[in-house]
Amino acid sequence: MSRTLSSWKQSLGGVLAASLLVAGCESPTVVPTADGRQNIHTARIEGNLVVQSRARGNAVVFIYDASRPPPPQGTGRPIAFTVVPAEQLFGPALGTDAPGPFTAPFALSLVAAGKYTLRGFIDVDSCSAGVVPCHGSDFNPWYGVTSEPNTGDVGGAAVDPTNGVPLTLEVTKDAEGNPLPLTNVTVSFSQATAQVPLDRPAFQVTVVNGDHTLTAGAPPKVLRLTPQNIEGGAVVQRSKAFLVSFVDANRDGAPDDANGDGVPDLWPRVVVRKLADGPGLLEDNDLDRNGILDGILEEGGIDYVHADGTRDGQPDLVVLGAALVPDAIVAALKDENGNPRTTPVFVQELMVGVQAIALDARDPAAPARLDGLPKGRYSVVLIQSTGQTWRVPNELAPPIAAGIGLTGVESQAFVLEVL
Repeated sequence: MSRTLSSWKQSLGGVLAASLLVAGCESPTVVPTADGRQNIHTARIEGNLVVQSRARGNAVVFIYDASRPPPPQGTGRPIAFTVVPAEQLFGPALGTDAPGPFTAPFALSLVAAGKYTLRGFIDVDSCSAGVVPCHGSDFNPWYGVTSEPNTGDVGGAAVDPTNGVPLTLEVTKDAEGNPLPLTNVTVSFSQATAQVPLDRPAFQVTVVNGDHTLTAGAPPKVLRLTPQNIEGGAVVQRSKAFLVSFVDANRDGAPDDANGDGVPDLWPRVVVRKLADGPGLLEDNDLDRNGILDGILEEGGIDYVHADGTRDGQPDLVVLGAALVPDAIVAALKDENGNPRTTPVFVQELMVGVQAIALDARDPAAPARLDGLPKGRYSVVLIQSTGQTWRVPNELAPPIAAGIGLTGVESQAFVLEVL
């Protein structure tokens, strides 16, 4: 019996060995998973970076949903990013100040069908040893306080070469509905036209009239914003002034007045946005932090009552009525003859008026007034014409900083609280 069992094992071993040899020579059958979350087809966007710059550093390229552009055009957040090392981009010229142009390939993978824009910058602090100046990179995408360009960085984008307007890139589908790769895309960087003139507008807030609370029916709260110099650990923000200018979106040389109130539109812009209930930095109706308002039912989004007593069935982006106090700024932006200056100027403080009015800014072009003031904490966000932003509160608020390895800064914990 043992002999028979032994013989059977030997025969089985021979069959298995033969099967493995056959399997090794033929491709296995691959079928889509039944789980729709895993059975997702994606493509890629690829092309070349073209850089004209004496500055050196890694190139960072971001991809955005075209319907949610980044500042200053919008408030969109990047879907993903890729980094092209300085060594690959500049090659033997890395240790020189040759102006280029330099080229290097880039690719963004796992891109679904849709419309996108590409933006980026050369991170001059990320340069290799031997390149002067070189202080170590101050870019870290995982924190809001380290995720944007600073002084000397060189901006870039995929643009129309005839007018410099950012392109909308479309990843289309084939006959079976699978997204097709988008190739031969050029992302251009130019030190001559897109070098960042100063650090991000890091600021601290002082309440001019009263405390940090606001109630329905109260007079406007006045906030004074002054530059905040922050140098500690991973965060280096040497903010010295704010960059201010008239808005001239149509480039006709005359200041815009989009809302027709007789006051010229100004940069920077200020947004006072509701935060989610409870501690932390999550924004109201964006609990997954993807920059897209949460759904009403499945994701817990809140549909607030509008001033006319109705709800629109969609989650709201709640902001308070806020704007720069224009008097001192407008005076600084005019020459001795009273004509508007065509170039930005630097100012040492900004005054912000915050009204006891809440709006649904889901459609920023047509904000709708809400019924009353949703109670809770509100952040203050400043958006410069360069696209650089700063928000308080942020990760430098001491209770948060202590848990993530950053150096806490008390002023960065400021919130405006609606009671």
